[in-house]
Order: sequence, then C-alpha cells, then structure tokens
Amino acid sequence: MTDTLLAMLPAWGPWLLATTAFLACLMVPVPASLLAITGGALVATGDLDAVSVAVATWAGAVLGDQVIYFIGRKAGPLFPPLHGKRRRMLARARGRLRRNGIVTVFFSRWLFSPLAPSVNLAAGALRFSHLRFTLASVAGDVFWVGLYVGLGYVFSANLAAATELASSTLGLLAALAALVIFGWWLRGAARRRSN
Repeated sequence: MTDTLLAMLPAWGPWLLATTAFLACLMVPVPASLLAITGGALVATGDLDAVSVAVATWAGAVLGDQVIYFIGRKAGPLFPPLHGKRRRMLARARGRLRRNGIVTVFFSRWLFSPLAPSVNLAAGALRFSHLRFTLASVAGDVFWVGLYVGLGYVFSANLAAATELASSTLGLLAALAALVIFGWWLRGAARRRSN
C-alpha cells in the first residue's frame, strides 16, 4: 500500500496528503508521516507547491483531530459508570488533562504521534475545553507539518536519510521526554512519601 500511495503522490499531491493525514488521525494505518516527508521532497524538486502541500497536510490533520474529539465527546456519556478505583483514576485523568491538557495535546501531535488519536478521544470524552484542545491541536499540527515536510525538503536527495533522521530524532526526543516525566513523577512520589 505504501508504494502505491507514494506513486500516487506526484499526481494527487495535496489531496492525497490531506486524506492520509485525516485518516491517520482516525487510527487508519496509513503512512502519513512518510507521505509528508515525500511531499516535502517533491516541493524541493518543483513537482508540488509548498503552500498547497503544507496547508493540505495541516488541514487534514486538524480535521481528523476534530472528528475524533467530537466522537469522544458524543461517546463519553455512553461509557458505563465507573466505581471505586477506576472512578478515582478517571478523576485523576480529568484533573491532569485540565492542568496539562494543552501540553499533552500539543506533544501528541508530533512527538508522541501514535498516541494522538487516543488523546483526542479522551479529551472529548472527558469534556476537555474544545477551544483549548483546538489551539493545542492546531499548533501541534503546524509543528508536525513543518517538521516532516521540512525534512523532506532539506533531504530531498536522500529520502531514506530523512525518514531515518525523523525516526531517530523523534525516538530520542520521546525517550528524553519519558525520562523527564518519570523523574517528575518520582520527585512527586518522594514528596508525597515525606509528607
């Protein structure tokens, strides 16, 4: 499927990028990041227009984020009521989303992108502010598009290197972020224990 989509990209360009970005947000296994990188390479060679590639990819991602958010918002009341420990965990998740929701949504767009659909669904189900969700989603999607299309543009002569660089860099950033979060959690646990 990936080879077919890559072969279609020069002809379908922005439409294909918008569609794959949208579908990726809906948890459909499509190579949206790889297509964005390839789209950037096609911009560098003059086969596609930079503005249309960036805007289409961004618009597809933002629209997909919104659809999943509203699915979560509509489906949230359908979930069975929770009791005991699960109810407390949900209350904590709501509190964390309220405190750190913008940061969580922003980083899930590009640094932890496999988590983005789940974050969108949870944000909707937990009734996270739509305005705050949208602002973080839009900003994160701008960053994602700039990063991937930019990598493709810069490394247009060697797409394999661009893909490897994106994978390695994001893996390193994700590991560092996980380390910081774990350290923050340990620090909080130590404070709670000392009180």
